[in-house]
Amino acid sequence: MKNKPIILVNGEPNSVFLEIFFKCLKYKKYKSPLILISSLELLKIHMKKCKFKKKILIVNYKDIDKLKLNNKCINLIDVQLKSIKNSKNITNKSNSFIKNSFEIAQKIIKLGFTQKLINGPISKTSFLNKKYLGITEFLAKRSNTKKFAMLIYNKNLAVCPITTHLPIKNVSKSITKNIISEKISLINEFYKKLKKTKPKIAVLGLNPHCESVDKFNEDEKIITPIIKHLKKIGYNIKGPYPADTIFLKNNRKKFDVIVGMYHDQVLTPIKTLFEYDAINITLGLPFKRISPDHGPNEKMLGKNSSNPLSLIRAIEFLDKN
Repeated sequence: MKNKPIILVNGEPNSVFLEIFFKCLKYKKYKSPLILISSLELLKIHMKKCKFKKKILIVNYKDIDKLKLNNKCINLIDVQLKSIKNSKNITNKSNSFIKNSFEIAQKIIKLGFTQKLINGPISKTSFLNKKYLGITEFLAKRSNTKKFAMLIYNKNLAVCPITTHLPIKNVSKSITKNIISEKISLINEFYKKLKKTKPKIAVLGLNPHCESVDKFNEDEKIITPIIKHLKKIGYNIKGPYPADTIFLKNNRKKFDVIVGMYHDQVLTPIKTLFEYDAINITLGLPFKRISPDHGPNEKMLGKNSSNPLSLIRAIEFLDKN
């Protein structure tokens, strides 16, 4: 197969994923065959709701390398899903469906048929059930990956939070020189492979204006020393910068990546700047994993008015790389 297929895990069934998937298929043609892991019954329900017509080809994941797949039809790996006809809310009834879907995706990757994976939005509250901070950590654990990072990527600017879905009260205790160094190393390697160049990286301080009235100032004791060390060994890195001004136009245009200390410190501004024109890439995994940078949005279910741009960008990225 000339172009390795892209595996798309449906994720939460009570989400807008299938709606935006249909819009992606209408938007353009892709070189890589798209293989959807979902429920046939669920797929037919959403096709009817969205008035979307396309032939469906049922695929056995063990035969992917033997099939001449293309995108003239929806290539579907059918996964059983119970209680979907009258379900409109996200509950734990979908958990086995999501888990089975991920397991099939990982089997396909282990068999070497592809290294490209996209997962649709998933409810962390229901599916992860406080066992993992997010899907980033879930997939890292399942693939035995110790060093990983969340990169919210746009071709003009990307951001990376050192800590992900962590309560604010726990952030300062979780920031160390080693963790910052690991994340920045993964970012550096990603850009060197993708764009053949060292990325220009800005690192934010933890405290407002990088100042603290406490005796222990994380910006002085942890963040500044590791930035100096990384700069000394060849990284194109600067900081720490105050979070309240780094995203101003004349400041952010100097950098490829802005690294923050916690989730909303960098995700809030990048979503404000680019809205749906960004994707969530997990760095460090033994395969390429991307997800659209938004949640299930169950309130929009069935309205056929959700924006597909983030999923389009995710498919485009793996189609090209």
